[in-house]
Amino acid sequence: MLLLSVLTGYTLGIFSGLVPGIHTNNFALMLVALSPIFMDWGIPPAYIAVAIVANSLSHSFHDIIPAIYLGAPNDDMALAVLPGHRLLLEGHGSEAIRLSALGSAGSVVVSLLLAVPLAFAFSILYPVLQSYLGWLLLLISIALIMTEKGEQVINQGSLVKYKYKAYALVLFLLTGILGTFAFRMESNMNPLIDIGSSSILLPLLSGLFGASQLIISLFSGSSIPPQKYSKMELPVKRIIRGVITGSAAGSVVAWLPGISSSIAAVLARLFIRSDFEKETVAEDEDFDEQMEGSKEFIIAVSGVNTANAIFGLFALAVIGKTRSGAMVAINEIIDAASLDQQFIILFLIVISLTAFLSYFSTIKIGNNIHRFLAKLDYSKICITVLAGLTLMSLLFTGLFGLMIFMISIPLGMSASFMKIRRSHAMGVILLPVILYFL
Repeated sequence: MLLLSVLTGYTLGIFSGLVPGIHTNNFALMLVALSPIFMDWGIPPAYIAVAIVANSLSHSFHDIIPAIYLGAPNDDMALAVLPGHRLLLEGHGSEAIRLSALGSAGSVVVSLLLAVPLAFAFSILYPVLQSYLGWLLLLISIALIMTEKGEQVINQGSLVKYKYKAYALVLFLLTGILGTFAFRMESNMNPLIDIGSSSILLPLLSGLFGASQLIISLFSGSSIPPQKYSKMELPVKRIIRGVITGSAAGSVVAWLPGISSSIAAVLARLFIRSDFEKETVAEDEDFDEQMEGSKEFIIAVSGVNTANAIFGLFALAVIGKTRSGAMVAINEIIDAASLDQQFIILFLIVISLTAFLSYFSTIKIGNNIHRFLAKLDYSKICITVLAGLTLMSLLFTGLFGLMIFMISIPLGMSASFMKIRRSHAMGVILLPVILYFL
């Protein structure tokens, strides 16, 4: 029964990870809705919770694949589109998938090692951190803007760097204002299809990071070049740093209210020196450094998502707070107060088994999907995905969500024209959360 529950959640995670617009929360809510039927069949609530945990973890492995090959991110993988797309255009799409799988698998190991000490620490520090959360996010946002260097061109002058910082501030504020408006007016969403967990983040992030990149690719005549299988050429110290950075960021935000994996990815971005979002580079050495930074960032972002999925469970057990739709679903099936040591050990076994299966299936799919995509016209793929993102925004968030999606697209495209990092568009989440806590 335990193995069947793990395999069920693992399979659902593959599906939700590979299909843009389908989130792990959809299946978590579905399993909760069906739980009375399962219990009538003699299936204990613990095994339903096991399937939800396995689904959440499997999803965190596989959602990198559509983010890189289709440019269709969810709220967890939005920033991974940027370095992943660069590797894809260099013919290393499968390497990007393997790096992501390595980041997620490494994060599982690090998270399990940090679980007990972090659980003890946050049980004490949580009230203090919650009081200063707004100021902490404000400092992170300022650091994100101040580290913007812009396009490096000879003879630009010493003051040009402030121009790009100003551009970064403008993009941060504009997307932040849009995000604040969208979240406050989210009740105006009137989805044509109610999937139970519709969020305004779908049109916001699809427009800022997905559709905007696809439109630029269409107008620039981009295509998926022939892909080649290559070993992961990245220094061990960068791999370790990426895993630790992502795991640490993901584990921290899992305890805090109002903080998503996307914000943790922004935090991880500050510790990885790379201009992977720039369109041009001047010298081969700069290019090699940027490629290494891109690879390290993919590892870190993947580690963020997996660690966040794991530590969300510990946050539920230690402080009784839910930080994701999956944890809300588990809390409805199993009361947080009943999550004793035996349950935690059970979930750790489930996490380890699911991570083992997901690591190999992610690599297997990532190594072969380009053969299928190579038979298709890339411009038609872009148009199809664009149409899909537009349709999903309309179906799942209604006309209001479609309007937000359309407004988000030019803002996402503006980063390329201003020659600044597109990660500043994460103001769409950061600014509303800062205003909420301040």
